[in-house]
Amino acid sequence: MDQTSTVTAAVRAEVVPLFENLRAFVDRRIAELSMEIHATVQLAEYSESNLSGQLGRMQEQIATLVAMPNSATRNSGLELEAVVQATETAANRIMEAAEAIGDWLRTGARDPESVEAVAERVNTIFEACSFQDITSQRIRRAIKHLQQVETMLSDLAPGVPAAVPATETNPDLAQDDVDRMFG
Repeated sequence: MDQTSTVTAAVRAEVVPLFENLRAFVDRRIAELSMEIHATVQLAEYSESNLSGQLGRMQEQIATLVAMPNSATRNSGLELEAVVQATETAANRIMEAAEAIGDWLRTGARDPESVEAVAERVNTIFEACSFQDITSQRIRRAIKHLQQVETMLSDLAPGVPAAVPATETNPDLAQDDVDRMFG
C-alpha cells in the first residue's frame, strides 16, 4: 500500500464513525421533531374539534332564538297589547265617571236619585281600578319571557355586560311623565 492509501484509510477510519454518530444524532433529532409535530397537529385537531363543537352549540342556541317561539313565549307582544287596551279602557271609564260626578257637584243636585247615580259612578271607578291586577299579571308574564330571551342571549355572549337591573332605574321618571300629561 502506498502512502496515499494509508492516509485515506486512516482518515476514513477516523471520519466514518464521526459521520455515523452525526447521522444517528440527526435521525434521532428528526424523529423527536416528527413526534413533536405529530403532537402539535393532534392538539390543533382537538382544538378545531372543540371549537367546532362550541360553534355548533352556539348555532343551536341562535336557531332556538330565531325559530318560531312556542305558544307560551310568542304571546309577550299580545300580553303587552292587552295591557295597553285594558289600561285605556279603565282610564276612559274612570274619566267618564269622574266627569259625571263633577257635573253632579256643579249642578248641586242633592235628590236621592242623583246620590244613587253618583254612588254608581264611584263603584264604576272602583271596578275600573281593578284592571291593575290583570295588567300586572300580564306584564309579569311578558317580563318573564323577555328575561328568558335575555338569559339565552347573555349565554351566547358571556363577555358582554348584563343590562342595568331594574332597581337601578329611576322609578320617578314614569311618574314625572304622568304628572306632565295631567299638569
